[in-house]
Amino acid sequence: MTRELTLGFSPCPNDTFMFYPLVHGLVDTGGLVYRERLQDVETLNQLALKGELDVSKVSYHALGHIREQYALLRSGSALGRGCGPLLVATGVIDPANLRGKTIAVPGRYTTAKLLLRLYDPELVNFIVMPFNEIMDAVLSGNVDAGLIIHESRFTYQGFGLHKVLDLGEWWEGETGLPIPLGGIVARRSLGAETIAAIERALRSGVDYARTHPDEAAHYIGEHAQEMSLEVCTAHIGLYVNDFSTDLGDEGIQAISCLLQRAEKAGLIPTSTVPLFL
Repeated sequence: MTRELTLGFSPCPNDTFMFYPLVHGLVDTGGLVYRERLQDVETLNQLALKGELDVSKVSYHALGHIREQYALLRSGSALGRGCGPLLVATGVIDPANLRGKTIAVPGRYTTAKLLLRLYDPELVNFIVMPFNEIMDAVLSGNVDAGLIIHESRFTYQGFGLHKVLDLGEWWEGETGLPIPLGGIVARRSLGAETIAAIERALRSGVDYARTHPDEAAHYIGEHAQEMSLEVCTAHIGLYVNDFSTDLGDEGIQAISCLLQRAEKAGLIPTSTVPLFL
């Protein structure tokens, strides 16, 4: 007898690339059927906060708020080096002069916003908006600066925007660790056996995607209609890596470091629940 689970992930190329084998039955799912729910990452964060998804991609910032209800999985993460959020503006701004500036951020529970708060806790003048609206808000002068993620890091220069701050570069310099952006979680109430089956299938799916990189091209393009093939390829190359297959010790250390710093800063609740089931 099959069991259906809701699976949330974003339409960004790295997610559609990794999840294509799983949702199209190209790997052994252990009798589980996944009903996909494609939403931007902040919507996924909000759905997970409400407990509405069985399995989902979430920002690591959001994970800090849902650790009691959701367990982290070891595959499917967006975590690496040279891939952090960028703060951009129409002109040159000294990062030391950001206080008091109005900054657009791609969601209340995004890791991008958490990193900016950790960088400077005095930065508080935020306007939350969908990530794909941020560059336009900066260009129109509605905000002084914008925190960009996803494919925007490949295209912002073409819009005449300037990089003010690379939060990934800052994080790596501070900690020596890769930057944890988003991971896959499963509802703890599913139980250890089901979560283990999800994790096996997810890892198999990521492995399949990485060894058959062209098979998901149509599916990726279907959900990234306004993105060029070149940007899609660069996006996948940056965000899908060995950490996506398995977090490993270094990946787990990076996530723990981020959550510990966020706890210390009072930006997420403290928790003694283990990350993994």
